[in-house]
Amino acid sequence: MPRLIRFFLIGALVVLVALVGIVGFFILTDSLGGETAEQHTNVTFSAADGTTLRGYLALPPNGGDAAQPAVIMVHEWWGLNAEIVEMADKLAAEGYVVLAPDTYRGNLATTVPGALYLRISAPADRVDSDMRAAFAYLAEQTNVDPSRIGVMGFCYGGGVALRHAIQNPQIAGTINLYGDTVDDPAELGALLTTDASVLGIFGERDQQIPVSEVEAFERALADAGIVHEVTIYPEMPHAFVNPAGIAAGGAPADAWAQILAYWEAALREA
Repeated sequence: MPRLIRFFLIGALVVLVALVGIVGFFILTDSLGGETAEQHTNVTFSAADGTTLRGYLALPPNGGDAAQPAVIMVHEWWGLNAEIVEMADKLAAEGYVVLAPDTYRGNLATTVPGALYLRISAPADRVDSDMRAAFAYLAEQTNVDPSRIGVMGFCYGGGVALRHAIQNPQIAGTINLYGDTVDDPAELGALLTTDASVLGIFGERDQQIPVSEVEAFERALADAGIVHEVTIYPEMPHAFVNPAGIAAGGAPADAWAQILAYWEAALREA
């Protein structure tokens, strides 16, 4: 028996080393890929610990006008890449100042193992602190109305956005696109400190955020008395709201129209 146990332990160790090596290969591939998060940023601001943070700031056509609504847009688990920059520009064209903060502090992934590593290795408390710094930076801009700042995020960013809204009573609206959810009404009750509402957009075929989890999220929002709208788009997978999908029409374009209607009501008509 001891020999058999040793055999299995050695086998498990070999598998573990192999897995670590494979993940390490993909992380190295990402780091040597040439693309960096920094090349997609154009502003800097300070973190609570003194670290210089970066982000991408997109301005609306009348970018110099004062007291405009603004949105913090949080990237997917890949990091701050060209697609998020395009989405920020797309929203800014509709009349919003948009800040896409780099919550990975310079790291960027192009492979699934690399993205998974970045997501699980980014400390939630540090990300939350950096989000507060991003809000403070945006609220200080002369062309932003600090009482009309919303937050939204995609995938990993959807969960970060929801968490920030729960922690920040100054947030005027929240959009979670297929990100982590909360099913505790007591935790969501923090959103009642303001008149803020929540829009949730999810896909029926999402393998990461199952429908049962979305339904529990919606029930919790209702039980907490939060004004909300949660839509599960039929047949849609994870991460279906992107520039290419919106341009092609169908559900991604419908979701984008829903996003614009939500921000119009939450940040302009409120």
